[in-house]
Amino acid sequence: MTIFLVVLSVFAASIPMVSYLLLLRWLDRYEPEPLHVVAAAFLWGAIPAVLIGGVGSLIMTVPLVFIFDESQVMFLSGAVVAPFMEEGAKAGCLLLLYFTRNFDNPTDGFVYGAAAGLGFAMSENFLYFASMAEEGIGAWVATVVMRTLFTGLMHATASSIIGAGLGWAKFSRNRYRLLALPLSFLAAVAVHAFWNAFLLAPIVFEAGAALPLVSFLLFPFEFLFIFAVFQGSLISESRLIKRELQVEAELGTLPDAHVEKLASWSSRLKHANWLSKEVVAEAYFQAATLLAFRRNQHAARPNDSTYGEDVVRLRASVVAILGGSATGDM
Repeated sequence: MTIFLVVLSVFAASIPMVSYLLLLRWLDRYEPEPLHVVAAAFLWGAIPAVLIGGVGSLIMTVPLVFIFDESQVMFLSGAVVAPFMEEGAKAGCLLLLYFTRNFDNPTDGFVYGAAAGLGFAMSENFLYFASMAEEGIGAWVATVVMRTLFTGLMHATASSIIGAGLGWAKFSRNRYRLLALPLSFLAAVAVHAFWNAFLLAPIVFEAGAALPLVSFLLFPFEFLFIFAVFQGSLISESRLIKRELQVEAELGTLPDAHVEKLASWSSRLKHANWLSKEVVAEAYFQAATLLAFRRNQHAARPNDSTYGEDVVRLRASVVAILGGSATGDM
């Protein structure tokens, strides 16, 4: 039975996290991130981040042994050291992606951050599931359910906060944008630390038995809040697309009647009702959306000629897709 549960742990750890990842990418409606880049963020969380976070936590815990007793060291290691080290490790790939052309806005940051968190959760969950195999099927199932529904989403939620902060700061003209990284990092650490503290306190100190229940009750609200922020970023994208493409419509790049349609996810799904059959819908949506984003980015960084060149190139692509003119059918 033990070997069977260890093997089953591979699937129990991977299938839910990969499913969450695919759902997240599907929710990224207007400009889905390249699958290979999302997968790279997921793998970063699953391998390098786990190793960096684990080794870093061990190193940082060593000094605590000479100051605190065993129970205090266990609590501080899990509730303070681990959140800082693990969130820092997960954020490593976000700092790398920040300098790429795929990282454009808060929505992108949400997706990449959550992907890294889900990858981290997958590897960590496997270790926990495998370690519970000797405890029997009941304890194993309970661990799988709790970590899949709660801990895995906690890791995704925490690192998505950092990604969203970086995404907002990249093209923001707000004078406080440099605070985005430290503040979002501290917010992610806080989410992680409170979760670990509520779970560890009853085990380590044999007190506060209701704390895990409090954590289980509070976390869904935290997750829903972050999800609402994610949806808000999608609404912001829709408004940006509408604003920038309205200017392009005035320039004659595309029909004015297409602007509202392109800024609406539901209208894109019903493109057969308003878009000419000669127009390749997916190519049109991608080019027009990128054109809107690059216009906005060029306005934020007017001295970076690459964004201006992208605007010219994407404008020509939209015109070509529509058949050489901006008189597409409704």
